[in-house]
Amino acid sequence: MAILYIVATPIGNLKDISLRTLEVLKEVDLILCEDTRTTKKLLDRYQIKTLILSYHQHSKIQKIEYILQLLKEGKNLALVSDAGTPGISDPGNKLVQEVIKSLSDQVEIVPIPGPSAVAAAASISGFPMDKFLFLGFPPTKKKRKKFFEEVINSKYPVILYESPYRILKTLQEIRLTFSVHSSSFKIVVGRELTKKFETIYRGTIEEVIEKIKNPPAGAKIKGEFIVIVNSK
Repeated sequence: MAILYIVATPIGNLKDISLRTLEVLKEVDLILCEDTRTTKKLLDRYQIKTLILSYHQHSKIQKIEYILQLLKEGKNLALVSDAGTPGISDPGNKLVQEVIKSLSDQVEIVPIPGPSAVAAAASISGFPMDKFLFLGFPPTKKKRKKFFEEVINSKYPVILYESPYRILKTLQEIRLTFSVHSSSFKIVVGRELTKKFETIYRGTIEEVIEKIKNPPAGAKIKGEFIVIVNSK
């Protein structure tokens, strides 16, 4: 029986990798990755020579069929994302669904756990995180109002992702949505988690917006952001 490994990789600091992950990446026949350039940096760091193949959200059906054929032939494959755990706000779950649908009796799907931005941010939030809601990236155009209504109506802290290009717009829209329902609430925003310029912003949403709008002299708003909203 072939094996499809779902492998978590570092979200920033390349030292955040497990011995089991290194072992699997060395031993599989092929590594499926979002961006071959990003994955190659990780493999080069640990002198892993395994062949890589791009697989991302824009991959055509022919690419998926090719991957399924490799599994049918008994090849062991590893699926990685650019950062973190595959299948969480990336196309990894689509491939897993196809394997379950077509090859459930021929392929074993094995998780190799590790780094996750969601877990990392939750662990340092200071909010009660025994229950929380993860919503991924907000819609870029349509249904944004509905999305932010879901955030403010949640009984539990809400975690979401955002890009550096939309982080201020998203925080301002959350503030406007909340202003109708609540006078104040706390948020935590993490930027560049585990990397050299890792920054954690805490406070009211007004305070955090001002901190992000006014970075240290010469600094720019860049790097991926993760936001935790605690409205209760």
